[in-house]
Amino acid sequence: MPEMPEVQGLVDFLRERATGLTVTKVSVANIAALKTYDPPIDAITGATVTGAERHGKFVDLQTDAGAHLVFHLAKAGWLRWYDQLPATVIRPGKTPIALRVGFDDGSGFDLTEAGTKKSLAYYAARSPADVPGIARLGPDPLDESFTRDTLAELLAGRRTQIKGVLRDQSIIAGIGNAYSDEILHAAKMSPYALAAGLTDAEIDRLYAALRQTLAEAVAAASGKPPADLKDAKRRGMAVHGRRGEVCPVCGDEVRSVFFADNSLEYCPRCQTGGKILADRRLSRLLK
Repeated sequence: MPEMPEVQGLVDFLRERATGLTVTKVSVANIAALKTYDPPIDAITGATVTGAERHGKFVDLQTDAGAHLVFHLAKAGWLRWYDQLPATVIRPGKTPIALRVGFDDGSGFDLTEAGTKKSLAYYAARSPADVPGIARLGPDPLDESFTRDTLAELLAGRRTQIKGVLRDQSIIAGIGNAYSDEILHAAKMSPYALAAGLTDAEIDRLYAALRQTLAEAVAAASGKPPADLKDAKRRGMAVHGRRGEVCPVCGDEVRSVFFADNSLEYCPRCQTGGKILADRRLSRLLK
């Protein structure tokens, strides 16, 4: 799943590559992924791109027509850029392409989604705040205003596991399954720790790990074309997606906890005092 660093990489790429170009084509291939009808999606046809911004894990392509193309890549979506957009006809229902956008210099991109579970979404909006998912976002953890005290206030009174808190977009924007694993590993904290029960020292450690992990990942994604961003993400992971491998910090084995549609990865020695976490959503440690 693309998260803040990869989405920021896409935004930086689109801002540099597409700003100043005029939209000549908008082809809807998956109508179910289009979540708005007013303004219509073709409101951006003929408009010039004026910039790109990130809101959590949403990409916001801005135009001079007063309309924004906003999209969320969900779990299995991606952006495929072409310096020369293919001339092939898109057949809805027969392709992983959800949307195709073309520009006046011949370039363009497809929004694609792998698998059978379709969650990718795109919107035409007069303002990004009109997109419900953006309107409910919590603060951005890399914003200058996001301080250690901000984090402490967000955690206060939450009797829920810290892993879930980090992933909740209405609490903190942009962090998903992968980077929550990485942040908790860097903070030497169990994913099952209760947010409200963290000590001041643990909040200090979590804040430092959160800021450093995300800043380093954003820097690693900077300047890379979309085709290279996924591999850069995988290479930068210490524990996420590395079940059975050696923890780069202590040498212990990276373990997993499996859920219905995803998993979390952690290092027992670094994060849980050597104990193995119970599986299947049990919020306790095995005896």
